[in-house]
Amino acid sequence: MMDFRSIGDDMGQVIQFVSKSERERVRLIQEARAIYDSIFPPADPSGEPQGNATIGRAANGDAGNLA
Repeated sequence: MMDFRSIGDDMGQVIQFVSKSERERVRLIQEARAIYDSIFPPADPSGEPQGNATIGRAANGDAGNLA
């Protein structure tokens, strides 16, 4: 048996339509942000300088496959 009082609890919710192109735009932005963060890691919140390992890899031409 279904309790119809619980259905009334959900009546205040709003369903928002999101187009396929908008979902694809959000996905592409998230992917680009992940790639950017992998190339340029976010600054260390402790304020200490990062080691030379990251700089050395970029100088040796190991930038990954960005194609």
